[in-house]
Amino acid sequence: MVQPIVRLQNVSKRIGGRTIIDKLTLDLPLGEVFGFLGPNGSGKTTTIRMMVGLMSLTEGEILINGHSIAKDYEKAIRYVGAIVENPEMYKYLSGYDNLKHYARMIPGITEHRVHEVVKLVGLEGRIQDKVRTYSLGMRQRLGVAQAILHKPQLLILDEPTNGLDPAGIRELRDYLRVLSKEEGIAVFVSSHLLAEMELMCDRVAIIQNGKLIDVRTIRGTGSMTDQSRVIIEVDRPQGAVEALLAAGHSAVPEGGQAIAVETDRDGTAAINALLVSAGFKVYGIRTHVKSLEDQFLEVTGGERIG
Repeated sequence: MVQPIVRLQNVSKRIGGRTIIDKLTLDLPLGEVFGFLGPNGSGKTTTIRMMVGLMSLTEGEILINGHSIAKDYEKAIRYVGAIVENPEMYKYLSGYDNLKHYARMIPGITEHRVHEVVKLVGLEGRIQDKVRTYSLGMRQRLGVAQAILHKPQLLILDEPTNGLDPAGIRELRDYLRVLSKEEGIAVFVSSHLLAEMELMCDRVAIIQNGKLIDVRTIRGTGSMTDQSRVIIEVDRPQGAVEALLAAGHSAVPEGGQAIAVETDRDGTAAINALLVSAGFKVYGIRTHVKSLEDQFLEVTGGERIG
């Protein structure tokens, strides 16, 4: 098994007798965009502040590439790039000069690496322009470029799409997916935009009242590799339900000419073969996948996010 780049082990945070984070345990692998969702006051920002060393832990441990953020901060943080709230830049300098200024603070960043990250975030055409002429989306992308200059293995972004227009959100989403695959890093994103998280993330963790409620896989949920609700359109739905029940499958009418069964990929093929051999006409088969919003409301009991 591949060692996760980040391990949160029974992390708790208490302030003034109030528990903000309650025994949070979570692993983040490399090469994945990992979303962090929760209702208002659930502890998302507190968790991020502890991950980057801006807030102490009451209990537990956060390990980044095997190094404790509390006990061995300098070694742990060298693997991290982060934007907490908005990226801060010198607006009177060009994007390129901002990156060069930041590069001087960290040993080993070459000119080639600066050009590499500029290309990676798609700012080649504007990198010599003053930052004050940049749109908010461009500043976010420049912030991402700055955060990954030193080739971190973990990129942490707290509400990165705040204030962006739809085009800027899409651009940032696409760049983060490229980053996770081409740079092979773990991207940890906190956001309140469910639809964007669904498009951006490979997995999403949901927290409520400081506790981890669930971790959901987003990418590949429609592949029918796991147990899924499968909708089958047939010519005689009631007869099909009876035939499947007699064969040991749990099928129910879905309305119109559709029936629904809970099964996996192999089971879907077997059910299709059974119906065809029994003389039913099968017009279509599809997997019904709950949206991230449906799943979120289901596990949080309908609480609003934020």
